[in-house]
Amino acid sequence: MASAKERPTDFQINWLKRGLAQPGGKLPLFDEDGQRYNERTIKSCLERGWAQPWFSNPLKPDWLVCKLTDEGRRLIERQ
Repeated sequence: MASAKERPTDFQINWLKRGLAQPGGKLPLFDEDGQRYNERTIKSCLERGWAQPWFSNPLKPDWLVCKLTDEGRRLIERQ
């Protein structure tokens, strides 16, 4: 779980913010330009408890489909 002093990077903030307006807090796989988000960004948010895996995509098992956690939502709403 993330410590209160950990600050997200700009990339993490941008990714997490996109989940605020989505049903269930679903986080995108692709940015506004159609490029896949960097897996390091996604995994670091998972490790810090700001996002969690949502479900596995059987057609694309390497894609991390995630959603915001309550902690991630609070973090972004404070930004």
